[in-house]
Amino acid sequence: MSMGAFGIRLNAYIEKYLSVIVPVSLILGFLFSSHFIGLVPAAPYLFAYLTFVMASGCSWKQIREALRMPGAMLLTFALAHIIAPLVGYVIGVAAFGADSPYVVGFVLFAIIPLGVSSVIWVGLSRGHVALTLAMIVIDSALSPFVIPLAVELFFGKSIDFDHTKVMLDLLKIIVVPTMLGVLANELSKQRFKAWSAPVCAPTSKAAMVLVVMINAAAIEPYVVKLKHDMLSVIPLIVLLVLFSYAIGLFGSLWLKKPELIVAITYSSGMRNISLGLVLALAYFEPLAAVPVVLSILIQQPFATLNHWFMKKVIHMPFYKKLTGVS
Repeated sequence: MSMGAFGIRLNAYIEKYLSVIVPVSLILGFLFSSHFIGLVPAAPYLFAYLTFVMASGCSWKQIREALRMPGAMLLTFALAHIIAPLVGYVIGVAAFGADSPYVVGFVLFAIIPLGVSSVIWVGLSRGHVALTLAMIVIDSALSPFVIPLAVELFFGKSIDFDHTKVMLDLLKIIVVPTMLGVLANELSKQRFKAWSAPVCAPTSKAAMVLVVMINAAAIEPYVVKLKHDMLSVIPLIVLLVLFSYAIGLFGSLWLKKPELIVAITYSSGMRNISLGLVLALAYFEPLAAVPVVLSILIQQPFATLNHWFMKKVIHMPFYKKLTGVS
């Protein structure tokens, strides 16, 4: 077997078992924290590489097509970055009080960009992959403005937060790699993704896994010290992730197009946890990263359940007839 074929097969294997690999990576990061803690400074660069590879599969044509569906796109952004953060804030304040760093974590989970891995699940569930990918690229490009603005609106002066530094860092690890990825795709006439897939596809997944391990290692001492809080935090994270999927589903049913319902449900439910971890540890108290880290354990298993639901319900003829879905 050639190295190219091996790389493609390895990537397919990783994607197939992603819902298992990511939580296991989190656990390994906790268990072997002493081995990964020294790699914390490398996390932003690993994430920038992951962003570049993701964006290299998106073209200007796909972005233009997404902009021609402003209703679906704006609906997704509103559900993901307005409704979900409000609910996350209310949940956090009700459970821990307004001054708790856990509240920052709940809000941060909701305001970070849409999850890169949602593209995989949308494809598996016969959703609108081009729209999903374009929304991720657009949402990522807007994150240097969205995230500082949201933090300011929710927390104001109550937390020490360097808005300018965050914007500049997000430009470096999100916007620039995104632009370079799209540019590489355009200059290669949409062939870069296929050319680079044997190497970039599996190594980008490895970068994502390594980011999870590194950040799990970084917060391990705090989780151990405050493990009694986990009995409260974990159920609330389950609730927030479930709510994020639910508002995507019920908020998009009126569109009556299965491929859009699938795309919006996954986009609303899944977040770029790798970026959330990098931001939480770089700019907030370590405890703010705890809800973001724990969401890894919930987000991917829920993606599996959602895939089953989409396959068994949304695409079924009786459901289409019942709801008028085309």
